[in-house]
Amino acid sequence: MGQERRRCGEPDHRLASVGRAHHLADADPARCASDSLRKRSDHSSLVVETSAAKRDALAYVRGKGGCDVLIIDTPGDPDNGMIEPVKVADLCIAVSRPTYLDVAATLRTVELVRRLGRQGVVLFNQRPPRRNGVESAVVSGAMDILRRGGLEVCPLALQTQAAYQRPIAQGQGVGEYEPGGKADAEIAGLQAYVQARTESEDRERAAND
Repeated sequence: MGQERRRCGEPDHRLASVGRAHHLADADPARCASDSLRKRSDHSSLVVETSAAKRDALAYVRGKGGCDVLIIDTPGDPDNGMIEPVKVADLCIAVSRPTYLDVAATLRTVELVRRLGRQGVVLFNQRPPRRNGVESAVVSGAMDILRRGGLEVCPLALQTQAAYQRPIAQGQGVGEYEPGGKADAEIAGLQAYVQARTESEDRERAAND
């Protein structure tokens, strides 16, 4: 979810390499995620183009159809088909650029996630590089605003890099396009963070059952 979702929906060769079946459900009418992967030979088996009305069916497919990881790409507007995906997601990721205008829009998504009582995190995308290890005032201010919104801000952020844009022409993820590169390391760290968050939630639910 969020204003810039393409990086989160990119194919991840690491999931396949460890035997985790994964699919992308593109519920955004703009179909940006699906279009960015259309040149892949496995597009038809990897991507499902859908709508919010079919969310319960997708949740059933994930639980019964051998899908280990289901990524749902939603419209950026919380009022346009985002409620049903939020209801079934184990973890909602609100993606925002660290600018005040983007943050203002992301706060609406944050409020929706909190109102529905779901787990969520804010991920910064296109973050400018730090200078001498220090965030810019704009980035620091954006982080403070979103923290006050009530969702955790992911300790990792995706920086502005050409390596995120170039693979799209081939329908690749950054790990396929530039293995071991800086962008690949960022995505690996993000995957590890998301996996740790979702596994923690699974343990808490099991303990409460």
